[in-house]
Amino acid sequence: MILLVIEAFSNLLRAEWLMRRRGLYALHSFLERFPTRTVNSLHFSRDQHCHAVDIACVLYAKNVMCLQRSAATAMLLRQHGFPAELVIGAQILPFRSHAWVELNGQVVNDKSYMPKIYRELDRC
Repeated sequence: MILLVIEAFSNLLRAEWLMRRRGLYALHSFLERFPTRTVNSLHFSRDQHCHAVDIACVLYAKNVMCLQRSAATAMLLRQHGFPAELVIGAQILPFRSHAWVELNGQVVNDKSYMPKIYRELDRC
């Protein structure tokens, strides 16, 4: 599990670097091209992967926002054979945006009702 947390922390760093240095478009493009491995090499469940990202967020020196956390979760799941998708949604009144990860149409790193609250803007 420690290796999984280290990978999650590395993915948080990667997501932050892409957003800060190159912008949201670069993060989106990176995730669209990020492959899903064919084999789950560590044999952890999807919930254990999400828990590893949660631990990495606690250890992270900065406040981790939903987009960075969800991008790191999607990367980690894909690195271990899960076909995860990052979903970005928005609510009009009051305006809010949010990001979460879905696996086979089911929210895995957030509350299951997120798609009902936020209208989907993009998925990668």
